[in-house]
Amino acid sequence: MNSHFDLINNRIAPLREQIINHPVYAKITDLEDLKVFMEHHVFAVWDFMSLLKSLQINLTCTSIPWFPKADANTTHLINEIVLGEESDIDQEGNRKSHYVLYLEAMNQCGAKTESIEKFSTSLQENQDFLTAYAVGQVSPAIQEFIDFTFDIIHNHPLHTQAAVFTFGREDLIPDMFISIVRDIHARFPDQVSILKYYLERHIEVDGDHHGNLSLEMTAALCGDEESNWIEAADAVEKALQMRLKLWDAVQHKLTL
Repeated sequence: MNSHFDLINNRIAPLREQIINHPVYAKITDLEDLKVFMEHHVFAVWDFMSLLKSLQINLTCTSIPWFPKADANTTHLINEIVLGEESDIDQEGNRKSHYVLYLEAMNQCGAKTESIEKFSTSLQENQDFLTAYAVGQVSPAIQEFIDFTFDIIHNHPLHTQAAVFTFGREDLIPDMFISIVRDIHARFPDQVSILKYYLERHIEVDGDHHGNLSLEMTAALCGDEESNWIEAADAVEKALQMRLKLWDAVQHKLTL
C-alpha cells in the first residue's frame, strides 16, 4: 500500500508546498487580519464535517432497522474519527464539535459569524445551497470551495471521498500559521485563547491519531485496484487546487 500512497503524495507534493507556504499567512499580522482569515476558513471547517458524515453514512448503518456492514474495520475507523470531530473536548473539558469550538473562537476574538450562521440556518431550513449562499452573502470563492466538496460527496465513490478527506483536508495547517496565532495570542490572550487551543488540539488529535486512521480507511477502500488510486489522486489534486483558490481569495481580501 505504501507505493499507492507514494503515488498520491508525489502527485500533490507541489500543491501541498504551495498551500503550506502560501503568502496569505504572512499577511496575518494582527487581530484584525486573523478575523478576516477565520471568517473564510470557518466554511472549510463546516464542509469538512459534511464530508466526514458522508463517509460515516456510507460506511456504517445509520438507518432503522439496523443491519451490519460487511467491513467492520472501516466502520470502526470512521466512527472513531467522527467521535473525535463531533464530540471532542474544549479547554474546560466540555464535549463539543470542532466546528462549534471554532465558532466560539471566532466569537471570542470578535470575528463575524453572521455569514456562516445565516448560511447554515437557511440551508437547514430549505436544503437549497443557492438560497443559503444569497442569505449568507457568501463570497464566490467560498461558494466554489463548498460546491466542489459537495460534488465529491454526491457524485464520487467512497474511495475518492476518503482520499480527499485524508490528503486534501486533514493535514494542511502549517507551522507558520500556528506560530502566527501564538504570537497574536501573546498580545491578546483573552481574545485568541480558544483558537490557540483549537489549533493545538487539531495537531494533537487530527495530525497524528486521526491522520493514521484516515490513511488506513483510504487504503481499505481503494484496495489493490490501480484505477481507484488514480481516481483518488486526481480528486485530491483538485481538492488542493480549490484550497489554493480559497487562500488566494483570503489574501486578496487582506490586501484591500
